[in-house]
Amino acid sequence: MIIIQLQDADVDWDDLWDQFDERRYLNAQRWKPGEDPYRLYAFNQRESERIPSDRAIKDTRHYRCTELHYSSDLPPTSVIITFHNEARSTLLRTIRSVLNRTPMHLIHEIILVDDFSDNSDDCRLLCKLPKVKCLRNDRREETRSKLSPDDLAQSKTISTAGIQFLQQAGNPVIDIINLDTFAYIAASSDLRGGFDWSLHFKWEQLSMEQKAKRSDPTAPIKTPVIAGGLFVIDKSWFNHLGKYDTAMDIWGGENFEISFRVWMCGGSLEIIPCSRVGHVFRKKHPYVFPEGNANTYIKNTKRTAEVWMDEFKNHYYAARPAAQGRPYGDIQKRLSLRRSLKCRPFKWYLENVYPELQIPIKPLSKSGLIRQRQRCVESQKTGGQDAPTLNLVPCSSLKGVPEKSQEWIYTQVQQISQQGLCLSVHTLFPGTQVVLLPCKEGDGKQRWSKVGSHIEHMASHFCLDTEIIGDADENNREIVINPCETTAISQRWEMVLQDFH
Repeated sequence: MIIIQLQDADVDWDDLWDQFDERRYLNAQRWKPGEDPYRLYAFNQRESERIPSDRAIKDTRHYRCTELHYSSDLPPTSVIITFHNEARSTLLRTIRSVLNRTPMHLIHEIILVDDFSDNSDDCRLLCKLPKVKCLRNDRREETRSKLSPDDLAQSKTISTAGIQFLQQAGNPVIDIINLDTFAYIAASSDLRGGFDWSLHFKWEQLSMEQKAKRSDPTAPIKTPVIAGGLFVIDKSWFNHLGKYDTAMDIWGGENFEISFRVWMCGGSLEIIPCSRVGHVFRKKHPYVFPEGNANTYIKNTKRTAEVWMDEFKNHYYAARPAAQGRPYGDIQKRLSLRRSLKCRPFKWYLENVYPELQIPIKPLSKSGLIRQRQRCVESQKTGGQDAPTLNLVPCSSLKGVPEKSQEWIYTQVQQISQQGLCLSVHTLFPGTQVVLLPCKEGDGKQRWSKVGSHIEHMASHFCLDTEIIGDADENNREIVINPCETTAISQRWEMVLQDFH
């Protein structure tokens, strides 16, 4: 990691701005006519560059926020901004907004963490601005890159955009910056963070009861989980809590991990209605995930489930069957951290922090055998194969427990899965071979329904069947779909399932 600080701490802020050649900085990577303005950053680069770095925006806070009085001896904070290949116009506007809208004595430093962007000057040249330091990673780090600046931050509190904060962690209301027009749009202050059992984040309206209790619209709002990317926390307490899980990759899921850890280990998360930060909500990521967006998210959320959700992790796997069998790295250090912090169980979190999250009364998934007489569907992988194949072989178990290769999960979204792979087909023609493909939520070709003794493929309305391969004998059959026939013995199946745990 390279650390750069160019300006003299004693130089006047206005002098530093006057010395900074903003036009030259922006022109070096400006949008050119004829180019797709969304290609590089997944927002309208052309429109962003039309807007000045010090643009005025309306005050979106409740009017009573202006009547509040704060202590004059609040500790200064280190503002940490992590980025990778960010547009220079938005990066500069972010820094200028922090400086223009924060009392000078409350900013100790602004630490830019350049997570190995293609052009090192994106960050380096901004070190000429007041309070700004640049840390450049020599390889892509993302979640891990959020740790080094915390170690180097010299103030007692840290605030981040692209990082988060924490014995209370304060979170702003996140206003919306339109990705097409860059219009600044006020977000509701009656929202808090929530999620479902697949660990999918969602904003939730406060209940009528919660709204009735809020006599003061400026009062903090307890939130079960944060959206990620924006929060402020005492540095020593952040260190005590164990910082970030460095084994998480790129992006996604770290907001759940840190939210569960804060609540379960003695802290709380609050949204501060009088604190507002604007954010461009893009429809897609402008950068590449080496392992793919979905795989990265599954790995990170699976680590969270395994470390923090106790027996309730079964509901996560039931809601996200693609996570079954996926690698998630070594979690022993995080489990040891949880023990050393004497954190509460996840059941306490559900009862005291997020009782609104409904625990499924019936199991969301079932697991067991798919049997045809004395033979079972099995996945087999041999050398040189990218994915396992399906075969019908003699059923096998040890002390009543099926072989892993013969155990299948039937999910609430009607997928039949094993180790993150689902029964699927490439085409919808009779005789199409059934194959194993990575589970994809919403893929109609992966949905199956048990109808009597048949297993019906929902997209084709054909039935799971077996056919003899070529001139092979009766014992060498491949698994296919064919038009349903009530008299076909090869289409009669027994799903020997029990509640999935």
